[in-house]
Amino acid sequence: MSFEKEFENPQDGELEQALKHFRKSVTAWSDAEMSRPRSVVPARRTSWRLAAGWALGCVLAAGGASAGIHVRNARIEQAKIAAQQEAERQKQLAAQRAKDEEELLAKVDSDISREVPAAMEPLAQLMAEDQAQ
Repeated sequence: MSFEKEFENPQDGELEQALKHFRKSVTAWSDAEMSRPRSVVPARRTSWRLAAGWALGCVLAAGGASAGIHVRNARIEQAKIAAQQEAERQKQLAAQRAKDEEELLAKVDSDISREVPAAMEPLAQLMAEDQAQ
């Protein structure tokens, strides 16, 4: 008798039997799966859907970008119009101020060019009448 057989575990035979049974089960299952009929989904459907998804995404991205550019350009144009209107308003205010200053200077000039102050005007007229007579 050999040393190995003397100390052989009686459960080893059961384990070996269970592993053989498991191997046969896996092999049978694998053969059954390989032999069953399968349906193949045409690749065109998924590629068409993928292409349509990408195309739609690109259209949406381009639309968003063009809308953003349009809004930006509209704001720039509004700013230009507002600046022109403000410049025109400032120009009108400057013209009005110049006119007011001109009128004020004309009034001051007429007040200064009088020979007699306005309060003494009636007296000056009396004197002018006396001298004319």
